[in-house]
Amino acid sequence: MLENQQKIIILDRDGVINEDSDDYIRSPKEWQPIPGSIEAIAKLCRSSYKVFVFTNQSGIARGYFDLQTLEQMHHKMTTLVEKAGGKIEKIYFCPHSPADNCNCRKPKTGMLEQLQQENGIDLQKTIVVGDSIKDIDAAIRVGATPFMVMTGKGHRFSQNEIDQRAPKVFKDLAEIAKYLC
Repeated sequence: MLENQQKIIILDRDGVINEDSDDYIRSPKEWQPIPGSIEAIAKLCRSSYKVFVFTNQSGIARGYFDLQTLEQMHHKMTTLVEKAGGKIEKIYFCPHSPADNCNCRKPKTGMLEQLQQENGIDLQKTIVVGDSIKDIDAAIRVGATPFMVMTGKGHRFSQNEIDQRAPKVFKDLAEIAKYLC
């Protein structure tokens, strides 16, 4: 278990770490990191942050890709991070569609609660980074500090929507790493 005094940052995947697509990221080949994101994760790790990922992956429920393909995408991501000198502690994902009404799909908090239980983390002492209001709302619901990036879907939201939820808004994950480290 992790100690509560450790620095924890929880990242959304699509639009924060890798390029996003309205047609879904369906293969390891399509999974492409946002410039600077892999190095940002490594920088956070060098500054004693423990990095976790939480991500909605309804492409599984929709039949766009299977669990094995998702695992291959995650292997690509973690390998790139490790080569840069960082580490992703664990990846949490929701494979359900919005119609499934599960507890793990953001903006619901099931993934964050599972992360908390499995790792002994005080979510009120964590930072959650997202590019979507769903990510930010999940963070707020568990008392985490939400950071929003303008990569991915971040640019689609009105300034009013963002201002009401996210106390800190950044250009990208690299800017967050620079701010925190």
